[in-house]
Amino acid sequence: MFLFRIFSPEASCEVIEADKHSHVFYEAEPDIWTVMIVMKDKELEAVWRTEALRKVLKEIHSLFKMFHGSIRSLLEREPDGRLIRSSLFSFIMDYLKDFLVGKKLHLPSFRDSLQERGTVQMLTVGREAAIEVQSLVKTIEASAGVPTCYSLILFQDLLVSSTLHPEDTINLFTYAILRLSPHAMSPGVRSWSYLRKGSGATHPTVGTVSTSSSSISDVYGSLSTSGTDRNSTFRPLQSGKWARGKDPFLTTDIWGLEDGASSSRTPTAWLQEEKMYLCAYQHKSLTLILLLPVSSISNGEQGITAVKHQVLENASVKILKVEEKLSKGWGGENAYHVAGYRYLLVDGDRHASRASPPGKVTTLTKESLLALNTLREQVDLEKNRAKWDDPHKETNLEVSIRAKNNAWVIARLARGKELYMVLEKANETLLYASDAVEKFSNKYCNGAFSLD
Repeated sequence: MFLFRIFSPEASCEVIEADKHSHVFYEAEPDIWTVMIVMKDKELEAVWRTEALRKVLKEIHSLFKMFHGSIRSLLEREPDGRLIRSSLFSFIMDYLKDFLVGKKLHLPSFRDSLQERGTVQMLTVGREAAIEVQSLVKTIEASAGVPTCYSLILFQDLLVSSTLHPEDTINLFTYAILRLSPHAMSPGVRSWSYLRKGSGATHPTVGTVSTSSSSISDVYGSLSTSGTDRNSTFRPLQSGKWARGKDPFLTTDIWGLEDGASSSRTPTAWLQEEKMYLCAYQHKSLTLILLLPVSSISNGEQGITAVKHQVLENASVKILKVEEKLSKGWGGENAYHVAGYRYLLVDGDRHASRASPPGKVTTLTKESLLALNTLREQVDLEKNRAKWDDPHKETNLEVSIRAKNNAWVIARLARGKELYMVLEKANETLLYASDAVEKFSNKYCNGAFSLD
């Protein structure tokens, strides 16, 4: 649901609680609000976190804006709202398909408390590999033959390099994980990314969205409303629409076909108010995304074909070398597991996060995860309160809670970073838990959360 009104001239409304529903709000654009209506179940404990649901709304809008432009601009183009309604409906339903398990829609719940939407997950690389990646980026930029060329490189589901604006990096990274990465393009292949849950994952029964969750898949099956809307609306979030072409570049017919030709048009995206051609190249576990200003490419599709040819000619050897080097140094799905810890580390300045692998998080008990979810909800409230008091002041916070099952649930905020942790096999004392956090901070966070 999208609303067009102002709730308060000073502070935005985030949630309204009713007997049977929670109404979660996010101001997507000035005076334009998105609303998520979540049904409550009296049989269940509080299983979702308001801020996590707001980040889902934010992600939907950010991805929509990247491909369609702002809601405001679409309304100005067609004030009757037909275009924006059809575009939003199909886009949101394609997005929600990844949350479907059978016929039920499963939102981020307490079991996702050690995840942070709206961040990128980085691959740690050694010095030699970093030099090779940097050399590859420079070669690509030189090969493009245009004044401005941006790139984003992923290995598996992790970010290796980006020359984009941070906000664009997050949005394009999210899209790549959802639709372009090797895992996204290989049905049935399990991914450790929280963004790739899909219908093949196993989820507990938690909160459902709007009317009846059993009708979501029925609604999804009847997306189009009229012939006009169907022809004018393209759906960049459709699953299974990307494939490897004859060369290593990925192809899709989502953007339609060239006029008078059978080949597909090159995808486009809006980055910082500028329309870009999006070219994705994939070699084994490496995905390379090039973004070229439409205004810089003469002859349209012919110009893009020429750029691709130059990139292949000049950078293909370097791409092979980088993929090989990253593969040799890759520690696998559990590369960032730390024995004895279940953690989430968020770097707000870099918009990045790192967490225990999902397979390790599933070993935690429900009591531990519920306690962590409650703790994070309280931290969110404290952060928002501090932001209104002084937007420029960093929030420093340390909270340790003993859960019902005697696990320690910990939150520390310092220097623009956040650390959330569950210690289920910790000693009885708070001192033991505090020492465990100190050791983790010193070894993996450069002492960012140390109390000294």
